[in-house]
Amino acid sequence: MKIKKIYLPIIVSLALAIGLLMGSFLNFPAEQRGMISGSNKSKLNKLIDFIDREYVDEVNTDSIVDITVNSILEKLDPHSVYIAKNEMEEVAQSMKGDFVGIGVNFYMYKDSVAVIKPIPGGPSEKAGIKSGDRILYANNSKLFGRKLPNDTLFSKLKGEEGSNVTLTIFRKSENKKFKVDVKRDIVPIKSVDAAVMADKKTGYIKINRFAETTYDEFHKALEGLKKQGASELIIDLRDNGGGYLEKAVQIADDLLKDGQLIVKTKNKKNRVDKTYATKEGSFETGKLYILINENSASASEILAGAIQDNDRGVIVGRRSFGKGLVQREMPLGDGSAVRLTVARYYTPSGRSIQRSYSHGGAEYFNEFEKRFESGELYAADSIKVADTLKFKTAKGRIVYGGGGIIPDVFVPLEGKHGDEAVTMIMQSGVVSYFVFEQLDKERAVFKGLSAQQITDKVVENDKYFKAFGAYLAKNGLVFHLDQHKAKVKHYLAAEFARQLLSEKAYYEMILKEDNMVKAVLEHKK
Repeated sequence: MKIKKIYLPIIVSLALAIGLLMGSFLNFPAEQRGMISGSNKSKLNKLIDFIDREYVDEVNTDSIVDITVNSILEKLDPHSVYIAKNEMEEVAQSMKGDFVGIGVNFYMYKDSVAVIKPIPGGPSEKAGIKSGDRILYANNSKLFGRKLPNDTLFSKLKGEEGSNVTLTIFRKSENKKFKVDVKRDIVPIKSVDAAVMADKKTGYIKINRFAETTYDEFHKALEGLKKQGASELIIDLRDNGGGYLEKAVQIADDLLKDGQLIVKTKNKKNRVDKTYATKEGSFETGKLYILINENSASASEILAGAIQDNDRGVIVGRRSFGKGLVQREMPLGDGSAVRLTVARYYTPSGRSIQRSYSHGGAEYFNEFEKRFESGELYAADSIKVADTLKFKTAKGRIVYGGGGIIPDVFVPLEGKHGDEAVTMIMQSGVVSYFVFEQLDKERAVFKGLSAQQITDKVVENDKYFKAFGAYLAKNGLVFHLDQHKAKVKHYLAAEFARQLLSEKAYYEMILKEDNMVKAVLEHKK
């Protein structure tokens, strides 16, 4: 298998680093303190002033300050980070769980803003915008033929809640252009991707991060699954880089019995705070399974650790990332902020799962490549554990600290060593764009089809399989897909169902071939 312009461990490491930046903090409120004066602080301030007033060339001192702040934080730990003011809005929106806009999933197709799908119940859907529509103008701002960056596009489409924007739409399926007024509204950014039944009595909930709305989304999903007959539950935390501690704790509280310890934190002054479950839990007795992988971090590990140490459920998958540091967000007064590590957290058995970062951030975030090369992602006996860091669960089982949550049931990466790149591609946005472009040419052919009919149409011949291979090659990605034909067709069919039907239809199809879900269903027998 050849891959042009792409290298799997680098891609995974980059994606993981971005995910951990978004999910690397826990909601300890910032304390208001005065700035402490001192000779070193005065020295830095004077240096910036000298450069600003006297340096021979014009210099953007704001950028120098940003570099200085980043350099200082890099000397501390990999999770103490600086967030520039131009990044704060996006980060805050992601963790808040909503934004004000028109509510469409889109991407730049050729030179136009193409609507992949309007968000169900959102402003655009209410206004009659459909999948495949092109947005030509937002009020009088031309959006096509300009290769506008995403942040510029977002600024044209977002606005104040209740404000109107007039969109000029081209609908290819009807070959017509028209204008429509869309009233901007609050659009949710969901942290619970799916809530479906994996079998007749097992519910499945996928959580992508822990944001302000996560617990409410989870509780609603859980209650819905229980009404469908779920007496057992799978919580999928794969690739969940973390987020708010409080939300992970609330979910753990729903799953644990009154008085069971959820998490401990200890700060610089050795102050220990313990959080216990209450009697309010709504799923304290049914069988429980938590799915994790090497990208499950922070709050995901808090939840998985609480379930494992209390012997409440079974942890399935691969060793988690290993982040046991707690951050507090502190505003710097100019719209930027710093997330500073202020404590460590410990699972109920007393273990810290923070990996060593003594060799610097680059090596720390490149952990995936080390696990890839060591074979740990394919064999449980390749996981290195520290015998000196043994701890016991509530029932006396041995668990280990020092580097992530080790699952009770190990599930290797899919396929043979080297095949994982195909799975990653099939779970990426590349598939979404390919399917959109196929539908753009023949949307009418799929109109009114059920999920099963869509599957039959995509799987029964090689038309879309061959077209996808050509699409990858055109974009500089060359794979030998023939040995993965069944998997590729399955993912393609699921993506067609997602764009034509719903997110629920996508997950119902994907879970049938998901190795970790299969491992859970096999474990239950």
